[in-house]
Amino acid sequence: MPLQQSIKEEIKKAMLAKDALRLSVVRGISAAFTNELVAKMKKPTDALSDEDAMAVIKRLVKQRKDSIEQFTKGNRPDLVDTEKAELTVLETFMPKMMSRDEIKKIALTQKEKMNVSDKAGMGKLMGAVMKEAKGMADGGDVKAVVESLFA
Repeated sequence: MPLQQSIKEEIKKAMLAKDALRLSVVRGISAAFTNELVAKMKKPTDALSDEDAMAVIKRLVKQRKDSIEQFTKGNRPDLVDTEKAELTVLETFMPKMMSRDEIKKIALTQKEKMNVSDKAGMGKLMGAVMKEAKGMADGGDVKAVVESLFA
């Protein structure tokens, strides 16, 4: 089942379960899908590809993480708790992310393949690792692993 369709099913399940938080989050995802379609000059009734849908969800996750960071700095624990709860729901739709060990294996392979020996090639190496990971690795983890290779 396409991701966009499964989100619509989740809306129904959340309504039946009377789960207000989950309902709010999945409705937000659905709205973000519609916004993405409109931004791509398509009809709101069209379907998004799973890759585009996953990119939208990743963007929403990143927004929540940024909000948590900002609310923490602003000493707003009430808003931090809300954003963390929403982030937990959003992460259920994300694919399982790679561990740092898995990222390190890819990074070492790419480092050999690209013949990168100094920090000057670190950016290219990070790009190659991200491409190889195909969205299954967190950018911060990739950066940490690649930097550890040159430490």
